[in-house]
Amino acid sequence: MYEGVVQELIDEFGRLPGIGPKSAQRIAFHILQTESYDAGRLAELLTIVREKVRFCDICGNVTEHETCSICRDPRRSQATICVVEEAKDVVAIERTREFRGLYHVLGGAISPIDGVGPDDLRIRQLMRRLADGTVTEVIIATDPNLEGEATATYLSRLLNQPGLSVSRLASGLPVGGDLEYADEVTLGRAFEGRRLVEN
Repeated sequence: MYEGVVQELIDEFGRLPGIGPKSAQRIAFHILQTESYDAGRLAELLTIVREKVRFCDICGNVTEHETCSICRDPRRSQATICVVEEAKDVVAIERTREFRGLYHVLGGAISPIDGVGPDDLRIRQLMRRLADGTVTEVIIATDPNLEGEATATYLSRLLNQPGLSVSRLASGLPVGGDLEYADEVTLGRAFEGRRLVEN
């Protein structure tokens, strides 16, 4: 334990997701020891982000406007919606340059252990978007973990409507991975999602 404000800084960094005590300590000491580090700029950006950034009124993605750039883009297909858990998932999918439809960010996944149920997610908003019949396909792209699978199962039952195609992103073995290190669920998904080899 360090004294006073140094420990407070470490504790504050440690509250961020994915940052453990050692990482929090490294970040704090990097700021303290690097003379060229502009801590004022970091503080300014944090304040600006809290003031300006919001969630898109349509899809729930992060934006500085009422609607995000993807929802405003007339070149995007209005007939397809990809449902993701978090805004960071939108960025991951956009990097592939394979999807040209719209998104819907749920804001999490169903997790009874954490007290998160369907009513805590943006599922009602999704149903409102589907009401007018413009959307003909929904792609469920939740994480391939227990919570993501529960959410996908719930959504697939809820979205079982005439004229609406519902699919789930394929999951399986990562490129460059070894079979011996794959868990049973991943390996099972790889078998389920196998494709014919074209000659």
